Amino acid sequence: MSIAIPFLAFLFIGAIAAYHRLRLPVWAALTATALVACWLLGANPTAVIVAAVIVALIAVPLMIPAIRLPFITKPLLGFYTKILPPLSETERTALEAGTVGFEGQLFSGKPDWQQLLSQPKPELSAEEQAFLDGPTEELCKMTNDWQITHVDADLSPDLWAFIKKSKFFGLNIPKEYGGLGFSALANHKVIQKLATVSSVVSSTVGVPNSLGPAELLMHYGTQEQKDHYLPRLADGREVPCFGLTGPWAGSDATSIPDFGIVTMGEWNGARVVGVKLTFDKRYITLAPVATLIGLAFRMYDPEGLIGDKRDIGITIALLPRDTAGVEVGRRHFPLNCTFQNGPIHGKEVFIPLSQLIGGEAYAGKGWQMLVECLSIGRSITLPSSGSGGAKMGAIVTGAYARIRKQFGLSVGRFEGVEEALARIAGNAFAISALSQATAAAVARGENPAVPSTIAKYHCTEMAREVAKDVMDIHGGKGIILGPKNYAGRNWQALPIMITVEGANIMTRSLMIFGQGAILCHPWVLKEMKAAMLPDKAEALREFDKNLFGHIGFAISNAVRSWWFGLTAARIGAAPGDTYTRRYYRKLNRYSATLALMADTSMLLLGGKLKFKESLSGRLGDVLSQLYIASAMLKRYEDQGRPVGDQPLLAWAFHDAVHKIELALSGALRNFPIRPVGYLLWMLIFPWGRRAQAPSDRLGHRAASLLMSPNDARDRLAEGVFLTPCENNPAGRINSYLQKVILAEPVERKFLKALKNSDIEALDFPGQLDEGVREGWITAEERKQLEELREMTIDAISVDDFDAAELRSAGYKPYAQEVNHGDSDARAAA
Repeated sequence: MSIAIPFLAFLFIGAIAAYHRLRLPVWAALTATALVACWLLGANPTAVIVAAVIVALIAVPLMIPAIRLPFITKPLLGFYTKILPPLSETERTALEAGTVGFEGQLFSGKPDWQQLLSQPKPELSAEEQAFLDGPTEELCKMTNDWQITHVDADLSPDLWAFIKKSKFFGLNIPKEYGGLGFSALANHKVIQKLATVSSVVSSTVGVPNSLGPAELLMHYGTQEQKDHYLPRLADGREVPCFGLTGPWAGSDATSIPDFGIVTMGEWNGARVVGVKLTFDKRYITLAPVATLIGLAFRMYDPEGLIGDKRDIGITIALLPRDTAGVEVGRRHFPLNCTFQNGPIHGKEVFIPLSQLIGGEAYAGKGWQMLVECLSIGRSITLPSSGSGGAKMGAIVTGAYARIRKQFGLSVGRFEGVEEALARIAGNAFAISALSQATAAAVARGENPAVPSTIAKYHCTEMAREVAKDVMDIHGGKGIILGPKNYAGRNWQALPIMITVEGANIMTRSLMIFGQGAILCHPWVLKEMKAAMLPDKAEALREFDKNLFGHIGFAISNAVRSWWFGLTAARIGAAPGDTYTRRYYRKLNRYSATLALMADTSMLLLGGKLKFKESLSGRLGDVLSQLYIASAMLKRYEDQGRPVGDQPLLAWAFHDAVHKIELALSGALRNFPIRPVGYLLWMLIFPWGRRAQAPSDRLGHRAASLLMSPNDARDRLAEGVFLTPCENNPAGRINSYLQKVILAEPVERKFLKALKNSDIEALDFPGQLDEGVREGWITAEERKQLEELREMTIDAISVDDFDAAELRSAGYKPYAQEVNHGDSDARAAA
């Protein structure tokens, strides 16, 4: 036998053990058995002995703690503590606030798909569904977005009254405090539906049910605060807002310059210990109409009135609007989307300590309170709004593209338009799955720090892409604002969604991978905690356990990445049916690749990785697309694996995988240590980058689903306000689709006959008269074509205005000003 055989056996057994993550003793036993077999079969004895010595040199020191701990682990612990990036108190708080769900499996390199698939299907209770079908539907019918955004710059008094009466501000407030006590999933469904008709209404309802006084009170408020404020917030007697962002502290919320000094002061006729606040906040939603203000500030106690600590830290207080010194009421004007938003100011505003949320006991714990609640709010409002806008855009644009004809053909049949329709369909499918998955995680009691950032970033970014394609397909119909326009305001509103609750650029480049690499990794956070233990002996034992678990994990992911790349992930155990099993295998591959890239980056770059934002952003893209693809597969399984959804799932999945490989390619080509980048490329892409964007054939299938009634289209339309009423032109257009399709054969027959005739009638009614007389169409078919013409006109018509209707109430035409000036001059003379 060849001298190489024992070494090949050694490598082969090692690869098998690494792939399946067998324990070190099992690997050693299997390798020893293989070497004995090689010896018995006549392999070169020297080669067998050399291979056995290598195995012994690896296995014996690692398997004997008396050798491993002092001679291997201890030096490595010393090295680790030197390269360990320092964690600030705010970073530590943020990491400890979040929980880890299935996203942790995506960092494992070997996801346990059963953990995902065993999660209960997200479903509303009967009471929640009734609210969605009743008050939410009614609120949508009452909403006139043009009146809100152009005429009144506010909700009508009737809308405000209905929102408060129906307890839309108390969706998640418990019933014992007068709220509805709904789940996070119900909150998502309500916001999603409202967003399909008006971003102003959805944000007005969404913000009080997101990060704000009610959420903070429910988690941290004193019993007295809960009893007083929660019932008033639930029924709208109090309208809340939350002041966090200011001119000098946006994404860097821990740098809040607003401050409060502990001092004595007057409150309700009594002299009490309190805080004198000075603050300058902006971009505060609902501030102009708020009656109760939640305020984040930094608290100081220079006189030691409440303890020895002078800089107490970030604290959160409740300020009634009528508190002396509070300045509120003026408005910002965010891109012509007139939800109530404005600045809040105050100088030396005194409140007692009883107005701190949670009382004196929670002074200085504001950052912890914020990060624990922020991920919940970020999981719901903006992803749900993005989902609602995208789903509405998909359904109505599909109908419009079928109704609108150019050159005698529905515009949706042109390949250029078809490409855009496919993107709309696939992105809407992905957004719907992602937003629901994240809301469902909150409903299960999780605090999904990493999924919330993924959902906020990608739902809003994909929604922007959908809105762009919607505007392109609608053309002039989309850009001419007015009561008949259902696309323009959504297009205007999307940059707002991109900006708020953490700017998307910062979210992608700093937060997604930055949090995920520590919070979701199976070993990193454990190693960090072990290294920081005060007991040196305990620290060594814990670090030893986690370090060698991590080393085996890294070796396994290197082997798995190479094997999956070599086989194009066509081999390996995976769940799913015949159609989806290949998708799970691909995700197994990219999960191993992500773990390998994360480990390599953290090992070689250490604390510098925090400043490599392009690398962090690209690895965050990989994690995000893995999570999005998982959410889509879960949605597909929950729906009963509908065959009709397969074109949407396939388009969105191939798009996600293509983005994963683009992100990996960018990370590897720009890896700061070039030789390592080349080596990783050979492991990850042994045959080169192979994933392709969705094909034109697949795009045709996805686009076609939007342009005709079918089950897949109906599932995508779930939660969209499509009632064809006067205030809902989008709903009217969608309602025409079935009739338009039924009329198409008659229309083609009529137009063909008309083209081959010598009829002189130029107007449409005259042409129809001739058609009936000539026998091309029947009298019943004539009515069908007349109805088709009426529906088409309603679908394609736009608004026009008298010039005076578009002027500001305070505007004076130039000529009028000149005339007034002349008359004033004559009067003075």
